[in-house]
Amino acid sequence: MKALILSAGFGTRLLPYTQKIPKPLFTVMSKPILEHVINQLVDNGCDQILINTHHLHDQIDRFVTELNAPVPIRILHEPVLLDTGGAIANARPFLNDAPFFVINSDIISNLDLNRVYAFHTQSKSLATLVLHDHKDFNKVSIDDQGYVRNFHSKTDGLAFTGIQVLSPRIFDYFPPQKSFSSIAVYQGLSHQRQVTAFVEKNLFWSDIGTPASYSMTSLLQLAASQFGIKQDDIKNIDIHPLAGDGSDRRWYRATYHKQSNIIGDHGICMPDSDRLRQLNAFLHIGNHLFSKDIPVPRILGYDALSGMVILDDLGDIHLETWVKQQPSAPATLTMYKRVIDLALEFSIKGLQGFKPEWTCQTETYSRQVIIEKECRYFMEAFIQGYLKLDICFHEFLTEFYHVSDHALKHGFMGLMHRDMQSRNIMIHNNHPFFIDFQSARQGPLQYDLASLLMDPYVKLNDQMQTDLLHYTMEKLRLTPGESHHFSEGYHYCCLTRNLQFLGAFSFLSQVKMKPQFEAYIPDAVTSLKKIITGLNTDKLPKLSTLVQTL
Repeated sequence: MKALILSAGFGTRLLPYTQKIPKPLFTVMSKPILEHVINQLVDNGCDQILINTHHLHDQIDRFVTELNAPVPIRILHEPVLLDTGGAIANARPFLNDAPFFVINSDIISNLDLNRVYAFHTQSKSLATLVLHDHKDFNKVSIDDQGYVRNFHSKTDGLAFTGIQVLSPRIFDYFPPQKSFSSIAVYQGLSHQRQVTAFVEKNLFWSDIGTPASYSMTSLLQLAASQFGIKQDDIKNIDIHPLAGDGSDRRWYRATYHKQSNIIGDHGICMPDSDRLRQLNAFLHIGNHLFSKDIPVPRILGYDALSGMVILDDLGDIHLETWVKQQPSAPATLTMYKRVIDLALEFSIKGLQGFKPEWTCQTETYSRQVIIEKECRYFMEAFIQGYLKLDICFHEFLTEFYHVSDHALKHGFMGLMHRDMQSRNIMIHNNHPFFIDFQSARQGPLQYDLASLLMDPYVKLNDQMQTDLLHYTMEKLRLTPGESHHFSEGYHYCCLTRNLQFLGAFSFLSQVKMKPQFEAYIPDAVTSLKKIITGLNTDKLPKLSTLVQTL
């Protein structure tokens, strides 16, 4: 049994991603889809494979050379693209002795190819096309005897899967030109009842022709692998989108019977992209924290190119939700003390063995990070962008340097989460777990503590914030002098954090069109006024005046 895999196309529906990677080398379960197709052919008894190439052919050549496949694979390079029919005609010298498969290189299915081959042999047709019901592509109509009638039905069609078996006699019906469509040939033969339909009703079939279909294919395969089910049963997996927050990532819950997992979609991650750096940070840091027994969801699997990561399901209860469901302040105080205990472990144990190269932004929380990602963010996104005030960032630069230096001066240095607020803490079986840790880096514990205690989503009262600050210093066994320095650093971190989320709320509501974040701006302004009043305003005259006028 021989097969031709069609792999020459430009993958235009997957642009711009296919400018750098040919569609057949897009991965599913960290394996190129071309390899999935080759394995399916080999598993069904195929003993010789041809692959036509054109677009980015050198990458496919290199992949095939390194694959060490158990059957011979021959590359048929097309200097000029020959279309589907021309590609088949070009392979005629190798396919002229027996029926052969032609299969697209962008599909995954559970089809039994041996059944299709036997069906074709018995039919005596020139071509057998595998069809199934897929509403997005249902265009091929067949008659009551199972012959293809046309390829442009609007009412009673089925979808062509891109899998076909052809008789060598088909070559006699090909036109003389080098480049032509195979579908055009089949349309002409359909009037002679020479094109047979093999209709598979319970078929799992998925293509990667578009970013959306590629992402869903990767997602389903990851879920099926984790659930330990075969492709036949993938249709029984339920995928539920979860509510997002400020990030551009998408989150899903995959369920199968009583099993469930969470899948994070980072988007297609091209080499050297920010998305890939963020994904790699998530993977490395998440696995590191889990190895240190710090409560984070276990990473169960991933596919780097599609940006999919599958995790333990920790439920739907964030710390924010948990607090709002509590009738008593003592229960909330107790839970926050537990979170702080774990935050200390995150900081201290998390830094042990942590590799700076895992970080996706900067290796440390530095003066430059504070100036650019918090102070400038506040000025440009909130003051200039949201409030439309014509005030220059550089007028405040000296004071912002003072703020950044004092936020770091007495920092209790460890591994900093960077966004340790209530929506990034899950409560599962009454235990806290940290999520969204991909921005972790070395930095002051006080910043995470500020993120937690002055969290705008929960709004702990002043007394509870003070009590929890003192609780943290007691847990660290600080001397009175160390406590004074720790507290000073904490209050400056409160300022930098407040600047950051005012910038973020403005950017998310105005630029990212997520209006729900605008509701937090008034309270954030009130908080900022309170924080800056408690600092040495002699060193911050311009900033203090600006804040009090907001």
